[in-house]
Amino acid sequence: MTENLPRTARPLRVLAAMSGGVDSAVAAARAVEAGHDVTGVHLALSANPQSFRTGARGCCTIEDSRDARRAADVIGIPFYCWDLAERFREDVVEDFVAEYEAGRTPNPCLRCNEKIKFAALLDKALALGFDAVCTGHYATIVEKEDGTREMHRASDMAKDQSYVLGVLDEKQLAHALFPLGDTVTTKDEIRAEAERRGLAVAKKPDSHDICFIADGDTQGFLAQRLGKAEGDIVDEATGEKVGTHDGAYGFTIGQRKGLRIGHPAPDGKPRYVLDISPVNNTVTVGPAEALDVTALTAIRPRWCGSTAAAPGTYTAQLRAHGGETEVFAEVVDGELRVRFTEPVRGVAPGQAIVLYDGTRVVGSATIATTTRATAAAV
Repeated sequence: MTENLPRTARPLRVLAAMSGGVDSAVAAARAVEAGHDVTGVHLALSANPQSFRTGARGCCTIEDSRDARRAADVIGIPFYCWDLAERFREDVVEDFVAEYEAGRTPNPCLRCNEKIKFAALLDKALALGFDAVCTGHYATIVEKEDGTREMHRASDMAKDQSYVLGVLDEKQLAHALFPLGDTVTTKDEIRAEAERRGLAVAKKPDSHDICFIADGDTQGFLAQRLGKAEGDIVDEATGEKVGTHDGAYGFTIGQRKGLRIGHPAPDGKPRYVLDISPVNNTVTVGPAEALDVTALTAIRPRWCGSTAAAPGTYTAQLRAHGGETEVFAEVVDGELRVRFTEPVRGVAPGQAIVLYDGTRVVGSATIATTTRATAAAV
């Protein structure tokens, strides 16, 4: 039975994380409507927030906190702003920079859910006597007859966000509410609901990209933090130096644009980033087919349940907006070993792999190494 916000269960003391956007505002309103005792909280995650955002990027500005407060006033719930900027800097921003410096491709939204919203925030909420944290994520929680909980994909696959929630463990799921997850509605309908409720955020643009990089220039952000470090771009097949770069951290596996290679490959086909080596500051490029991956090893697995995944066939998602692919997965010596039924393209160390059994989220792990179809492990 899907029990995201059951009317028949006892009312809960709920802490609603309100980003200042329309999804979290509607989620908080639905929690109140379901009979729960709701308090809104906005997380101040930036030490130096800008007064107003440019475009629709980010979710940590002064404007966002004001939007969240106004929404809480309309809903009729208490509202607080909690400063988690230092914890966010250490656990999310510094991790993001360190991962790129090491030649990996991190997912900061996933890390924020793991370390901030369902660790720092949840721990504080439980210490203050709250029963659950409510967010505007699109995922579904199913409560089983024995009282345990499972996380499933949202009813609307187009909005499903279970991938970035795949790091939540059994305890965190027991104290999580996702009021939007089992609603088969379009985003326009969510906005219409917000407008009916009198929420001024109904027409507010969605945040996107990386919230702590307001202008969307990830390479510029990393260059400012890590400095320029010129190195070579090398063709894998010939070993020829085909260009230079200002820092290997500015590239991701599978990247095609922005390579600044002066001449095409001998066959005239485009080149893609195949490998990033921070040790010698070299970026290796080659043809698209060299990106095909047949297997991977992932570390730090986290399970959405009490036990690790049993060896068997699952589906896997490798990117926040990617599709599913069939895999055979097993845990060996604490690591997740995965073999793909069909080769997949452009898998990068540092990314998360999330396993599914049907719609149920089994767990998540961080990709450490990959086995390419046409070359040795990356």
